[in-house]
Amino acid sequence: MSPNKQHQAYQENAVNTASGAELTLMLYNGCMKFVKQAIKDVEANHFEEKNTNIQKAQNIIQELIITLDPKIEISNQFLPLYDYMLFRLKEANINNNVEYLQEVLELITDFRDTWKQVILEIRKKQYAQGAHV
Repeated sequence: MSPNKQHQAYQENAVNTASGAELTLMLYNGCMKFVKQAIKDVEANHFEEKNTNIQKAQNIIQELIITLDPKIEISNQFLPLYDYMLFRLKEANINNNVEYLQEVLELITDFRDTWKQVILEIRKKQYAQGAHV
């Protein structure tokens, strides 16, 4: 198996075995990756690639919106922020605006960092419960 196919198989396995929380973390990381690449694309005047990477970031944010549970109060606070990021990505794509992309990158990084902390806290609690059983 070629190294590229091995990497692809590893990624597929990681996605197939990830918990919901880990999948959300993967979405945030993927979105960050695409926004960072879109920034590089704008700076290099690679507008076709920029468009593709912004669309990938938009698709991820739309997926994050779909996964929001309206019964959970914080979801109602996330939705306007996700909508705002979609708006800024659209504006960045139309105007080739790196500042808008950096703004979205900061927001999505904050979401990712917070989500990482949530996962760590959950794992600590699970470990503590398992250690005392």
